[in-house]
Amino acid sequence: MSIDPKLFDVILSPVITEKATALSEHNKVVFKVAKTATKPQIKQAVEKLFDVKVESVNTLVRKGKEKRFRGTIGRQSDVKKAVVTLAEGHSIDVTTGL
Repeated sequence: MSIDPKLFDVILSPVITEKATALSEHNKVVFKVAKTATKPQIKQAVEKLFDVKVESVNTLVRKGKEKRFRGTIGRQSDVKKAVVTLAEGHSIDVTTGL
């Protein structure tokens, strides 16, 4: 089975935070995705890459913040995240690689 390399352009990385770990108890996984990715593209990419059934996809864009480092003002870039709800009985272990 060959995996389409375009799927890796949609899903950039899993988000491993305390909040994302708490969501995993409710069959939800959080991913950092491309800014141009749509919900159907995200659903297809997760289903093909991890061989699971996706029920729903919710997205959000965290706006970049201004941060100071040694007196220099820098700007973080905007980040789009997707909260993917998996069907009952399916799970993804984000601590292991693909």
